[in-house]
Amino acid sequence: MSCIDHYIRFEELASGKGYSDILFLPNADSSKPALLIDLKWDKSAQGAISQIKKKNYTQVLQKFAYHGDLLLVGINYNSRTKRHSCKIEKIQIF
Repeated sequence: MSCIDHYIRFEELASGKGYSDILFLPNADSSKPALLIDLKWDKSAQGAISQIKKKNYTQVLQKFAYHGDLLLVGINYNSRTKRHSCKIEKIQIF
């Protein structure tokens, strides 16, 4: 809930070659990184990160003239085990 003080949230945002699930863009006065999140069901968290890169979802940040740290977040839910997995990679946007 504290994210509303630091971020603007976008869902199903057209970016690159598809739609990113969730983007948290930090307010201009915030030192927080942007977060680009891809959600998967019965796949893999690493596969979600790979999709962000392959489909160039980071391209959407150009619309906002964002420069700085970006966390790529892949989250997968396994319906058989009822467990979540998460992978996070930090990159720089120039």
